[in-house]
Formats: sequence, C-alpha cells, structure tokens
Amino acid sequence: MRVIITGGTGLIGAALAADFIKRGHEVILLSRSPKAAEGLPAGAHVEGWDARSASGWGHLADGAGAIVNLAGENIAGSTFLPERWTDERKKRILESRQNAGRAVVEAVEAAAIKPGVVIQMSGVDYYPVDDRQTMTEDSPAADSFLGKVVQEWEASTAPVEKMGVRRCVLRTAIVLSDKGGVLPRLALPFKLFAGGPIGGGRQPLPWVAMDDVVSAIRFMIENPQTGGVYNLAAPEAVTNAQFGRALGKVLGRPSFVPAPGFAFRLAFGEVAQLLLEGRHVAPKRLLEAGFTFQYPTVESALRHIYGR
Repeated sequence: MRVIITGGTGLIGAALAADFIKRGHEVILLSRSPKAAEGLPAGAHVEGWDARSASGWGHLADGAGAIVNLAGENIAGSTFLPERWTDERKKRILESRQNAGRAVVEAVEAAAIKPGVVIQMSGVDYYPVDDRQTMTEDSPAADSFLGKVVQEWEASTAPVEKMGVRRCVLRTAIVLSDKGGVLPRLALPFKLFAGGPIGGGRQPLPWVAMDDVVSAIRFMIENPQTGGVYNLAAPEAVTNAQFGRALGKVLGRPSFVPAPGFAFRLAFGEVAQLLLEGRHVAPKRLLEAGFTFQYPTVESALRHIYGR
C-alpha cells in the first residue's frame, strides 16, 4: 500500500512513516525542502511540494491506499520556547492549513483511481475552554482563533467526500514524545528540580502518547467502516497539576514549584493559553469503534517514553 504523508518530515509524520515502512508499505513524505530533510526513517521517499498545490506529486495519489494530511505551520513555534502569535504568524498558521488541504483535494480530484482514505489531522482546540464538561465529538466548536483555525483545517479536505473518498478527521490532543513537541518543554523545569503546576494547575490537559497516535491513524486506514470525526485523546482526563505530579514521579523530581500564569501571558501573549487553558476531551467514537489505547494513563505513557 502506498501512503502519502503531507507534513511528513515533522514529529508525527516521521513516527508514522517508520511504522508503515516497518510493515512493508511504500511511504511518500511531502516536503518543501526535500534535499534538506534529515533524520527520516530509512526507506521513506521524500518528494518536493509547494504546500499549496498537487504540482509535482499529485500523480502519486492515483491508486494510493491513504493520504494523511498533517501539514500546517507549528502553532507553538519551532523553537524551544513558544513564539508569540503576531498577526503575521496567525495568518501563516491559518493559510498553511487551508493551502495544504486544497492541494490534497486537487490531487484526489485528478486521480483516476481514488485513494482509499484521507486522514485529516485536527486538534482538540476545536472545542471551547471548559474545566467542568467533557467534550465529545458532538460538542460545539469554540469561537476563538484556534477554534476557527481548526474548523478551517477540517473543512479544507471535506470536498474529497463528494468524490466518494472516505475521510477520517482526528482531533488530536497534546502528543507526548521525548523527540519533540510539548513534552521536552514541560520536562525541562522538572529535570532542573524546578517543576510544578503551570498557572493554577486546575486547567484540564488533554494528552495522548505518540504510539497511540500512530496506532489510531493505522486503525483508521485499516478499518473501512470508520469515517467522520474522532477525538484522539487518552481516556484518562488529568489537570495540569496532576500531569505535573505524574511527570515528577516518573522523572524522580519534585513537582511543587509553581509557574505563575501571569508570567507566561506576559512573555508569550496569546500562545500562553495552550498551557493555561484547556478542556477535558473523551475519545468516545474511537472507543466505540473498537480502538484500544496502549497507554491509557499518563503515568504509563510517561514511563514508556522515559523507560522508567
């Protein structure tokens, strides 16, 4: 089976590519700088694209088993510390997702033999901030910058359904991996014996282990009865403080030094809401479909990641 991954040189894309290559599948990773792509799984084919059209790669969609659309500018930023959401960054965050989705639609439209499925990644920021209710796939969308970005991201590949192509949308929580993303940023203060809750610590922190992200995407591809929206978040709902205690326990470090929320907002502006606000998210449809999480609790996930 041929699997095409847009944004395939990122954290999730690299993990997904390694898994599919190990299983004997052909993996095509789309990159704007294919010659500069490093550290990718052996056996992955990297193709150049402009992140806005099917030019140069669209023919690969003909007869493909799946297209996984991960592409989009990193919301938190590519550096170790978060980057502020300036008006220009907000524009790039939104347009990068809209353009990538249109490119996927263009490729599918031109394919004589349509791909088996399009996996559209999304985020739990679709839902409003709420520390009392648990969000399921039927919960309403947030009227916020991130809420609108996620809605546009999901809508970007919706036209493939009218072409008869199955589509699954995965609203993904914070992905835990020691290879990048949020976890190394959260773990650093703990490693320096200065870890603790961020802000009040009562805000929900939806999460999911990288291995479960890869397994869920594979589950969607391999099960033709799946389709529509799925929350990709671990079953265990935790607050920021509970997550911090689990992280401190696994790392063997204290977890009582608070990081004041006002300092985060002062330093990073709106982007601070990624850690200072949250919502509880339930993987209702995933569980109903028969998916089993390998790491359903945050402690089990962290012990696996850190080998503790």
